[in-house]
Amino acid sequence: MADLLTEVESGIATMTMNRPDRLNAISSAMLIEMTKKLREFAADPEVRVIVLTGAGRGFCSGLDLQDAAAGTGIGGGGGANLNPNVDLRDAPPSVLFGLEKPTICALNGPAAGYGMDLALGCDIRLAGESGVLAPAFTRRGVLPESGGTWILPRLIGWSRTAEILFTGKKLPANRCLELGLVNRVVADENLMKETLTLAQEICSNAPLAIQATKRMMRMGLSEEFDDHVHHVFLQLLPLFGTKDFQEGISAFIEKRTPRFEGQ
Repeated sequence: MADLLTEVESGIATMTMNRPDRLNAISSAMLIEMTKKLREFAADPEVRVIVLTGAGRGFCSGLDLQDAAAGTGIGGGGGANLNPNVDLRDAPPSVLFGLEKPTICALNGPAAGYGMDLALGCDIRLAGESGVLAPAFTRRGVLPESGGTWILPRLIGWSRTAEILFTGKKLPANRCLELGLVNRVVADENLMKETLTLAQEICSNAPLAIQATKRMMRMGLSEEFDDHVHHVFLQLLPLFGTKDFQEGISAFIEKRTPRFEGQ
């Protein structure tokens, strides 16, 4: 059975990590396939939103420690088999961050280590009541290797991040909500329904405008205000020339729901 399942329906691409017997621990094959699929979805004009979740009772338990201990997985042999010059631009967290299409994490159970970084790398997070973010890095002798040290301080500030990462304590869904790490907490049985409803709502808006908005949000993380508003203006000009802009105006005047085509 494939380590990663994907499907596309009504503009929504769903990626499901599929090793439920190991709480969807990350395998090398899964990493390769995830990068491949993310890039395919990024290039597919039919895809407007990407949803990431896990099969079974957990989101992702991180890198597969059983394989690593056996010397066959990522980090096996004490990391001696890892290439220090590997191009991390091909790693799923880097590809995920670079996507211009919206991404939603459906947090169904624990997300530990690498899995936590993947969850944090999504634009929006919905958690089931059993959802947990588990920053177990320092308890395993490593650090957040996939973007966590960059993303988390920007989400909740330095001090809270320091406490979470230095202690490695688990964060249940309601605590994640208090900290602003998830957008909402829903009953486990309603998680995918709520996630897909949100994805459909996003899909109903102009995809080029959403992608430009995300692009500018990402650039804004490292720009001064004056530079940023200038870049936003340059993004706005081509949108004025799109069919979707004309459709949005027409729909507003005619008091109807717009039908955006991504053109």
